Amino acid sequence: MDFSSFNFESSLQEGLDAMGFDQPTPIQEKAIPVILNNKDLIACAQTGTGKTAAFILPVLNKISKSGSDKLNTLVLAPTRELAIQIDQQIQGFSYFLGISSIPIYGGGDGLVWEQQKKALETGAEIVVATPGRLIALLAGGKMDLSSLEHLILDEADRMMDMGFSDDILKIVNYLPKKRQTILFSATMPSKIRQFSMKILNQPEEISIAIGKTAEGVTQSMYSVYDTQKENLVKHILSQKSYEAVIIFASTKEKVKGLYKVLKKHFDVEAFHSDLEQIDREKIMSAFKNKAVKILIGTDIISRGIDVVGIELVINFDTPSDPEDYVHRVGRTARADKEGEAITFVNPKDQPKFARIEKLIGMSITQNPLPDDFERGPVYQGDSFKSNRKPAAHEKKAGSKPKSKGKKKFPPRQKPVQNPEAHQEKPKEDKTKNKQSQNSESNSSNISNSSGSSKFGNRKNVIEP
Repeated sequence: MDFSSFNFESSLQEGLDAMGFDQPTPIQEKAIPVILNNKDLIACAQTGTGKTAAFILPVLNKISKSGSDKLNTLVLAPTRELAIQIDQQIQGFSYFLGISSIPIYGGGDGLVWEQQKKALETGAEIVVATPGRLIALLAGGKMDLSSLEHLILDEADRMMDMGFSDDILKIVNYLPKKRQTILFSATMPSKIRQFSMKILNQPEEISIAIGKTAEGVTQSMYSVYDTQKENLVKHILSQKSYEAVIIFASTKEKVKGLYKVLKKHFDVEAFHSDLEQIDREKIMSAFKNKAVKILIGTDIISRGIDVVGIELVINFDTPSDPEDYVHRVGRTARADKEGEAITFVNPKDQPKFARIEKLIGMSITQNPLPDDFERGPVYQGDSFKSNRKPAAHEKKAGSKPKSKGKKKFPPRQKPVQNPEAHQEKPKEDKTKNKQSQNSESNSSNISNSSGSSKFGNRKNVIEP
């Protein structure tokens, strides 16, 4: 089928034709008719499957058909990066419609606060917001949500992980009971199903290829020691002139350390929560425009960006959660393009990687280390036992040829008695709630979509 099968308004279809949208993705094909029929929906679809268009296009079509100039739709997103991304896509799809949207996300000063309130006064049909900042605006009594017809939760599982469930329930209390609620999630754990029952009314359910990676991704791994990782990254990046690469590390400290190593040789930037929002936006803009070729970050960017043309994803650290692997790999091979994903697996992470292979239903190819590297650990998957005695070639795990003679096993490579009990947890996990708050508190800029449209001036605020 193609997009004309949905019988969209001519102005919306004209925009899709201009953007080169011919055939819908599977999630779009299944979700759009449900939303057009005003049914509540729970949709499970991975990143990179076109889910944003799946919920935005039918909503835009309904707004265009009604001709209403009131606040119609609220989209909740876990991070400001995703909120900005959704807002930008709305602006692209609605180019010929005269429908506007406003992104509302955290700001650290009064200027940003005033900009957001002024944008709301001018009005928009769609508001894209992070929960924390929206709660603050609602508490101030400045938003009029009585005309709202659609509530959309994007990356619902991510919002649950970040501790936003109570905030979302507070927001729902401000909304009309008669509305259409749409929940999109990349995974569907039991807590999401339980939560959805509190805010959705007899929803239909759609699930698209849970746990599967895109067909266009070539996946491989290296079995390595931690001391080999930096030299291996440099080796890989020097083999080809890449236009767009993302390197994922487990903590922001590792991101900063790897950045210091790579910036001496490559065009690279580090993306982490310690940066000011304006700096994060500049880095992301430069990466999207190919002014920066290599981006190093934590899982904060595994769901929060949509960049077509990423050629290579390197997992510097094996993800702790198999589903995080799917999200990371989903950054490449988007829009039917091809891409490559390489994962570094140290001895203690071998059981983690075995669980990844089980989730995606395939064995990932193991690459041999370059000739001038020390021999790496033997990959044993789930059968790896950390109490085994190290082989002679494992007593030093550098990348340079070692001289003969006995050398002590490096302390951080000593085997432990219980690999599960001694596995390091990424520091991101320990500060998850703090980061979720920071993700809405360090903004220094906001896109203002308050320009006039064919509907003229709008008011989304309650007059004093």
